[in-house]
Amino acid sequence: MKLLVAVVQDKDSNRLSNALIKEGIRATKLASTGGFLRAGNTTFMVGIEDERIQEVFKIIQTNCKVRDQLVTPVSPMGGTADSYIPFPVEVQVGGAAVFVLPVERFEHF
Repeated sequence: MKLLVAVVQDKDSNRLSNALIKEGIRATKLASTGGFLRAGNTTFMVGIEDERIQEVFKIIQTNCKVRDQLVTPVSPMGGTADSYIPFPVEVQVGGAAVFVLPVERFEHF
C-alpha cells in the first residue's frame, strides 16, 4: 500500500475529485497554498494498493492540465518600490505534483 500526495491547482480540483469518486477511489482533500505564486491549490491524499497506483496516476494526468498564465511579480522586499515597475510574466501553472510514500500500516475504523 502507498500514500499518494497530489498537489493540484484549484481549477482542476473538482474535476479530479469527481473522476476519483467515479472510479471508487477514496481521497482526502486539503486546501493548500503554493509558495511560488501564492495561489490556491488542493492537496489530495490517496491511500491506494500498489497494483492501482498507475490507475490513479492516469486519472490525475487526465484531469490536471498544465496551462500558461500571466502573473505580475511582487515588488522586491529590499528595494524601493517607486523605481520598481512590474511587468506581467507568463508562467506555466497547473498539472500535478505527486509524491508516493510507503505505508507501513493502514487501519480504517
